[in-house]
Amino acid sequence: MSGQPNRNGAAVAAPPSADGPDAESRAGSARRRLLALVAGNMAGRIGALASLGLATIMVARIGGPELVGAFTLVRILPGLLCQLSSAGLPGAAPFFLARSDYDQSRVRPTLAWLTVIGATVSGAGWLALSPLVHLVFFQSFGWWVTVAAAVPSFTQGFVSVGKGLLQGTDDQPGASLAIAVEEFVFLPIYLVLLTGWYGPGALITGLVLADVAAAAWIARRLARRGFFAGWGRPDRRLGASIAGYGLRGYLGQLIDLLQLRFDMALLGALAGPKVLGVYTVASKFAELVQLPGLAVNYILYPDFAKEDRDTATRRTARLILPALGVSALAALPLALAAGTALPWIFGDVFDDAVVPTYIRLAGVTTFGVTGLVMAYLYGVGRPGAASTGQGIGLAVVVVLGAVLIPAHGAVGAAIATSVSFVATTAALLVWFRHVRNTAPASPAPSSPPASEPPAHDDKG
Repeated sequence: MSGQPNRNGAAVAAPPSADGPDAESRAGSARRRLLALVAGNMAGRIGALASLGLATIMVARIGGPELVGAFTLVRILPGLLCQLSSAGLPGAAPFFLARSDYDQSRVRPTLAWLTVIGATVSGAGWLALSPLVHLVFFQSFGWWVTVAAAVPSFTQGFVSVGKGLLQGTDDQPGASLAIAVEEFVFLPIYLVLLTGWYGPGALITGLVLADVAAAAWIARRLARRGFFAGWGRPDRRLGASIAGYGLRGYLGQLIDLLQLRFDMALLGALAGPKVLGVYTVASKFAELVQLPGLAVNYILYPDFAKEDRDTATRRTARLILPALGVSALAALPLALAAGTALPWIFGDVFDDAVVPTYIRLAGVTTFGVTGLVMAYLYGVGRPGAASTGQGIGLAVVVVLGAVLIPAHGAVGAAIATSVSFVATTAALLVWFRHVRNTAPASPAPSSPPASEPPAHDDKG
């Protein structure tokens, strides 16, 4: 290897070229790693959806659309409250665990402390809100069902945060597997319960026991990786910073959940559980298109948090068009299969789910780009910007949903949500361009002390 002589006359090796074989090899290795991790995450999500689909079929065959509606409400509403009570911890945990400029002996116990607090607040908050929840959503199922749903509101937090802990500790295979485990464990538990118990009570009990089993599995995997070793004391200042970041990000997560589920909540309130059950089937089928975007978001978010901003920006810009293309390709076979698959799998009573499915597929094809840009904005410390972009989509689904759902039912809900997906993607691309043009050319010259969180310029 040739090189330039140093001041003593000895030849030293020239630095490797950024465009040389080594760089190409590293780039190829990075692409293979990304594809493998994305494929693994998609496999976990497919497994989760398969388990959820089987569970939905079981519920549909046992209790019809009304019980499917109850299943949907008990899964969605406690989850919304759980995320709020934990201050967006599932989304904040990967960022703080991935950054080397934090003292991890304090980050980990602080995250555990926040998890317990959030779960407790969620359960108590559900009980406090139960009269309103019962009045709006659960009148047809009885008061006791509303009260019992406080338990999954408590247990879901441990599973949600646990997946974020696996994600942030660079255990992407474990995090992907946890996604599947969370849904799969419900099936055998529910089957056992069905031997002597039917109705909403069995559903709630099955969901709670599944949460406990999934949380135990996650804790065991974290323990094997040494997550619980070498802990210091929880740090209140660090906890406040994590909560602040999480709340800025959670605003976007809440908006995303509301955007995805506002149509269901409004449809359930206005049209009842039967129409909601039909629309739930359509929504879940169309949301299969989101798998590639969700996987890319899940894998790249911790990577972007570790990288400098310029690298993250270049990677994101290169992946925008491929992300859109993959989502469009994923939608095509689903559109071809929807007309025959849905009535065959769920029964003729779900024929009305076909048209809403087509409409939902038309809008969700942009989600690949949404997931990518969301990962970028979170990774560079701009969760508020992501939340602002998502707020555009929420405004669209609220306005269109209020106008269209009373007159057109499930079809109106599908139109409102489909248009909101496109609006969200457009708004996030505007934010990406803004952050790219205003981002510093290089990382900050020095890092703050490990005991204090670094300041992130989240102007969003």
